[in-house]
Amino acid sequence: MTKNFEDKHQLSSRKRRISAYFIDHFAMTFLIVAIVFLSLGTDFMNENNFSNLASRMLPTMLIGLILYFSKDTIKGISIGKWIMGIMIRDVENPSEVPSFSRLFLRNIFMIIWPVEFIVLAASQEKKRLGDNIAKTIVVKNPNKPTKSPRIIALAGVGLIFFVFTFLFAGAAMKNSDAYKLAITEIERNEDIISKTGGIKGYGMMPTGNVSISNGNGQAQLEIKVLGNEKDVNVGVFLTKEPNGEWKLIDMRK
Repeated sequence: MTKNFEDKHQLSSRKRRISAYFIDHFAMTFLIVAIVFLSLGTDFMNENNFSNLASRMLPTMLIGLILYFSKDTIKGISIGKWIMGIMIRDVENPSEVPSFSRLFLRNIFMIIWPVEFIVLAASQEKKRLGDNIAKTIVVKNPNKPTKSPRIIALAGVGLIFFVFTFLFAGAAMKNSDAYKLAITEIERNEDIISKTGGIKGYGMMPTGNVSISNGNGQAQLEIKVLGNEKDVNVGVFLTKEPNGEWKLIDMRK
């Protein structure tokens, strides 16, 4: 490594590298989960056969893993490294970005991340095992943007995660057979109709959970019923048996 490069570029601190890793892991895991759920569609809660779900999930999960291990392959900078102001370079020619294959190989070693963290902590050159195998180094980015856009990007990643989770979970819940039966039973309940002065709609997103294991299902839902005169929160508990339909067990008003 030349002296001119050392004057211009400094090895990244372990703290920055670890912070970048967690940002990348969060962002890429969210991307994989989003791809998987979008491929399944909002009706996945109605699937009783886990093997069918698994066969639909596998191809998209493989695509997601390829994206995960490719996260640094654009100019040696991932979203986490961009936010933390660091980048990956060739250890023999520090002005060059390593090839796609070397960056991909480097990231595969994060499968054994506990070992990688130990090696990084012990290395005087601040390298992990993947760096040694791929012959790479992680340095500070001399052209990093100012702090404000990086903070905004970090906040944006978190915001997108929570918005997607909220909207997709709500859509999936409302598309479940358990929710549909709950709405049917609510609209048949004369006490609820009387309390609300007539039902005009429902809250944006029910809370609770719907779970199915080996065909057996349980659902606990809290649904906001919008009335002409008064809104009412209704708690509904439903169950189902393998190859059976959902059944109402209890309703709390």
